[in-house]
Amino acid sequence: MNTNFKEENINKPYYWNWNGFKICWSVIGEDNEIPIIFLHGFGASRKHWRNNLEYFARRNCASYSLDLIGFGDSDQPGIKEIGRLNNEIWGNQVKDFIAQVIRPKNSGKVILIGNSLGALVALTCAVSLEDQIATVIASPLPDQFQENKKKITIKPFLKKFIDRFIAIFFILLPLEIILFLITKSGVIRLGLNSAYFKKDNIDRELIEIVTRPVLRKTSARSLRAMCIGMSSRDQKLQASYLLTKLSASKKVPFLLIWGDKDNFIPLFLGKKIANLHRWVKLKIVSNLGHCIHDEDPSVFNKISYEWIKDLKTF
Repeated sequence: MNTNFKEENINKPYYWNWNGFKICWSVIGEDNEIPIIFLHGFGASRKHWRNNLEYFARRNCASYSLDLIGFGDSDQPGIKEIGRLNNEIWGNQVKDFIAQVIRPKNSGKVILIGNSLGALVALTCAVSLEDQIATVIASPLPDQFQENKKKITIKPFLKKFIDRFIAIFFILLPLEIILFLITKSGVIRLGLNSAYFKKDNIDRELIEIVTRPVLRKTSARSLRAMCIGMSSRDQKLQASYLLTKLSASKKVPFLLIWGDKDNFIPLFLGKKIANLHRWVKLKIVSNLGHCIHDEDPSVFNKISYEWIKDLKTF
């Protein structure tokens, strides 16, 4: 087990060419036995796992953190370059990252840990790669959930009309101006204060982690591709469908970690998921919000590692 690393190297950038796009990633403890990929939430980056990577690396885990395309230091393509950005694209990115970056060094099953959007991406990847994923830890899991098993079908012509309307709306929406105003008006700090129930770690470093990618000239075009892609995606890319598909085999143990003070994705949604999918384990954490892993890293790290230690999928 390799524990000879320095804290300042946690976010050292490495770059990987994925389908012609430059993708940024970091790793510590790469020679360790258990590969983990940490996936950030919307508007964040691999650096949001600043207080988690070393903990797991010191426990024989190869701790990878990845900037999803459109975020962090990865390329920010627009509609012309990539079409629509959604969890299918990001899930394929993670799947290829495992095949092209991790597999040459490590053949072990991979653990996926995601915050919010990153959790949805982890779930998406796990569905298509069941035999290679040891577990998914989602904190929390966003998306709409249907309680009835009847699939809501939309006629093709209506779906085409809705998708076209969504595309036109976001193409006309002046996201360049909106993002500029967001960076100048203190909205980012306001958003973090809403996301974090425990405010101790809302510091200059965190604000820079969230703000710096938004200041890039390509951020608005990439956000536009995300808005269109996530708003018009197929029902088969929604979490309720993906969990149902994953539950058929139950090959991938699934842990939900949910803060009872989450203002963005309320706890009742986590309870609904656990009720609909009894094989999913829900761990409720008191007095923490949307970003448990950074609000109180010691709590998040302990819960996650205890879950990993008890796994029988390796």
